[in-house]
Amino acid sequence: MSFSLTDLEARVAERAKAPPEQSWTAKLLAGGPPRAAKKFGEEAVELVIALTEGEEGPIVAEAADVLYHLIVGLKARNIPLASVLQELERRTGQSGIAEKASRPR
Repeated sequence: MSFSLTDLEARVAERAKAPPEQSWTAKLLAGGPPRAAKKFGEEAVELVIALTEGEEGPIVAEAADVLYHLIVGLKARNIPLASVLQELERRTGQSGIAEKASRPR
């Protein structure tokens, strides 16, 4: 299987074109960035709970929900996934501790 986050981004973009009554993605986007952000937050909390409980199935399902809702949130703000991936790539040149220390306070 070679499904990637880029594939997910493309699928979200395609589903965003549908009427909101026919697509969960379109419905979330119709609510604007605050709606997408709220749903992302809900899913993130559910993932934290699943990680705490430790069962693989729920962790995998909630992680998938978080990734999907992250992509929808980025779409709501017209931020391409490539921008996030470029930032991650930039950060790989140093340790997380050094990267955090370099941030403005």
